[in-house]
Formats: sequence, structure tokens, C-alpha cells
Amino acid sequence: MSLLEAILIGIIQGATEFLPISSDGHLVLLPAVFGLQQPDLVLIGLVHAGTLLAIVSYFWRDLIAILRAVLGGLARRGPFATADARLGYFMVLGSIPAAIVGLLAMDFFEEQFGSPTVAAVGLLVTAAFLVIGERLNRGTKTLDRLSWVDTLIIGSFQVLALLPGVSRSGTTIAAGLGRGLDRPTAARFSFLVGLPAIAGAGLLSILDIFDAQGSLPLSHYAAAFVTAAVVGYLCIAFLLNWVKRHTLYPFAVYCAVFGLLYLLFAVL
Repeated sequence: MSLLEAILIGIIQGATEFLPISSDGHLVLLPAVFGLQQPDLVLIGLVHAGTLLAIVSYFWRDLIAILRAVLGGLARRGPFATADARLGYFMVLGSIPAAIVGLLAMDFFEEQFGSPTVAAVGLLVTAAFLVIGERLNRGTKTLDRLSWVDTLIIGSFQVLALLPGVSRSGTTIAAGLGRGLDRPTAARFSFLVGLPAIAGAGLLSILDIFDAQGSLPLSHYAAAFVTAAVVGYLCIAFLLNWVKRHTLYPFAVYCAVFGLLYLLFAVL
């Protein structure tokens, strides 16, 4: 794998992890379409570490406020007294469904990553969710009015994102819109409720690094890591600004076109 290909992997991971277009779908489909060399475990671990660094860097003020609120609430024996404290518990609650299903059906989901066709169909599913979410977008609910039922329902949609091609951010934003959140709030909560899952996947990928044999020069790994972190950070900022003034339809169109083109490519 060349340095340019390593940087391209970093760009793909950084952009598609946070935009509602599925990072796993792209990591499965693009090598199949363009004949790119599959990244080794070290490279995969480092680009996941890069996107983890991106989301923690972007939301560090929120995370500190949430941590302080949770610890302060426990000290005062009022764990749910503030909106930030409740948000901290909601982040954990929303991660439980995907964690349980992922552990129970790990082998099944891992098998799907070997199928570009599954990833292409997953992109069509993502497109459908984005369209449905926009059609349901009538809400004005803010995060401080979010309930545990809302959180559990939104978090449950992360289960679908265990399949390649189904976007975690896309499905959870759509679910948030369906539960009455406005678009900017749904997008922000999507990032926060997904952070434990992103952190877990990132840490597991990082652990794989210690059991894997790197096949690339150190410069390739460093370039991919930095690229994933920088592109990821910029894409978080881009999406949160985009949804303030624009719909999710362009992302739906992209997912639908990419998925359909691959299926046609596979048939022909």
C-alpha cells in the first residue's frame, strides 16, 4: 500500500465515520470497486484511534461538563438533578442495546463485512432512514426535555449500524427526528450517544495493533492517523453546521446512488 492509499484510508474513515453515509460501508465497498489493497489491522486500529481523538477533541467541553455533573450529582445524592448529569446517563443507556446485540451476534456481524453486496444494501437502508427522518422532522424538543424512553429508542437504532453500509449517525439522527428532536439537536445527540460505541470500537481496534504485525512504513501509519483525526474533526463541525440550515436529503441521495451503482456493477 502506497502513502497516498494510506492517506486515502484516513480520509475515508475520518469523513464517513461522522457524516451519515457509513464508514464501514465505504471501507468494504471502495476496495472492491477500485481494487485497493485491504488495510492491515494496524492501519485500521490507527484510523479508528484518529476518529476517536477527533470526537473527543470536538466535544471535550461537553464531556467535562457531563462528568462534573455526574460526579457532583452522586456527591449530592441527586444523580439526575441537572440536564448534563441526565445526559451522561443517557449516553450510557443509549449504548446498551448495540453492546448487547453486538456481543451476542458478533460472529454474524463480522461475516457481513466480507460482503460488498450487504454493504451496498446497507447504504440503501441508510438512504431510506434519512428520507423518513426528514419526513418526520416536525420537532422542537431540546436535550433537556429528552426522556429515557427517547434515549433507549434512539440508541436501539445503533444496532442496525452493526451492519456494513448502515450509518450509525444516519439512523440515530433519523430516530431523533422521529422522537421530536429538531435536526441540530438530533445530530448533536447522535454524536454524544454514539461516543461510547465509537470509543469502544476505537479501543478494541487499538488493542488489535499489539497483536498484529505492521506491514507498512511508520510514515504511512502516522499519515493515516493524522488524516483521520483532522478530517474527522472537520466533518463533525461541518455536519453540525449543515443541519442548522439544510436537510439530510443530499446524504440520502449519495447513499442511494452509491449503493445502486455498486449493485449494478456487481450484476454486470
